[in-house]
Amino acid sequence: MSNDDLGAGAVSTLIRPGDAEWDSARRFHSGIGSPAAIIRASSVDDVSDAVRYAAGQRLDVTIRGGGHSAWCGLPGGLTLDIGALDDVSVDGTLVHVGGGATWGAVAAVLAGHGLGISSGDTASVGVGGLTLGGGIGLMVRAWGLAADQLVGAQLVTARGAVVEIDDSSHSELMWALRGGGGNFGVVTRFDFRAHPLEGVVAASLGIEGDARPVLQTLRAVMADAPRELTVTYMDVPAMDPSAPAGASIEAVWAGSDVGAARAALAPLLALSQVSEREFGHTPYPDVLLHAPEFDPENPMPGFVGGNALVEVLDDDVIDRLVSFRESRPASVAMLRSLGGAYGDIEQSATAFPARGATWFAMAGAFDIPGMLDDDARAAAERDWAAIEALGAGVYGNFTTSTEADWATRMYPPETMARLAAVKREWDPTNVFCRNHNVVPA
Repeated sequence: MSNDDLGAGAVSTLIRPGDAEWDSARRFHSGIGSPAAIIRASSVDDVSDAVRYAAGQRLDVTIRGGGHSAWCGLPGGLTLDIGALDDVSVDGTLVHVGGGATWGAVAAVLAGHGLGISSGDTASVGVGGLTLGGGIGLMVRAWGLAADQLVGAQLVTARGAVVEIDDSSHSELMWALRGGGGNFGVVTRFDFRAHPLEGVVAASLGIEGDARPVLQTLRAVMADAPRELTVTYMDVPAMDPSAPAGASIEAVWAGSDVGAARAALAPLLALSQVSEREFGHTPYPDVLLHAPEFDPENPMPGFVGGNALVEVLDDDVIDRLVSFRESRPASVAMLRSLGGAYGDIEQSATAFPARGATWFAMAGAFDIPGMLDDDARAAAERDWAAIEALGAGVYGNFTTSTEADWATRMYPPETMARLAAVKREWDPTNVFCRNHNVVPA
């Protein structure tokens, strides 16, 4: 890789194996990568230079923002680190967010303006990857997906050009960015329409014993709950840092009315299996979790399972999900309520699948040596496949898989065809293929 092949700004941030910064530069939030080279972009011009070089040399590009994606661990190619493009500015309810920003930083800025955006669950997750994949956040019923709040973007194309996008300019590309992933270029700035947020109420409820009747009650509660309320059921082992060990329900109310939140959850609070751990006002940024960074001395094990967007949370789905967790000590199960604003969006309006889903379900077994043999692994895959078959689609942001067929599982044929046409226009040589890839039509 010749320095002459890149612009001056990008050259100053080009890092190769053997360079003093290599070991630190190839570490990302969830692991350690082994690309051919890394460029740390500090400007949009750096991004353009890097993309032109990669396209000219036929190098696949991995775009790294928050660094939670499994794609950052693939060997070879060029890793384009845009973490320095992290500015957040507010103009009324219009929020401009750099493509390398993380949601914790965005929430901290918005809180000072009395605003909120339905983002992800975790403070260190990148705005870019989560939004482009849809973004099922903790206020999804109040305001929809992160992508539903996206009103514009600045994007560097596969040819290195910088384009401004909104619904009136490059409208089909704008459609694709709302759920089609990082297939179409490097988004260097996201423009969101935020919402007035006077406060947040958060509740944590513990569950003892059989979770099935609790989930049946939760289903009934959410069937006609105010859209300010979004709930998440989790059952995790002690080894999982994502939540307290055991079964619980975490609820977020987009607003400051503790009484209204308590009234909505009253049927759950009345159950003998449910205990109230916390219930009250919480600063908006504090609803986001803080995931530990990758520890090479104690890496996370593999994961055998998946996720599904479920239209009807019937007793069969509940039983299969709870049984999956009960039969495997080192496993996790999760449900998040959808509906509300999520379901207000017409299916054809964005690339995100399954707008008729009312719940998001996830389960998986941790592939720990000595705990899962080949038969147990196959059984977990079989049990999860039976749950996924009851869903209406899958959510790409909640998988660690880098398998090539995942995009075909995510998008129905008509959506995939439309995405492939957009891909053909904006990235015909598939420079941006290190993602849930849409192949150019």
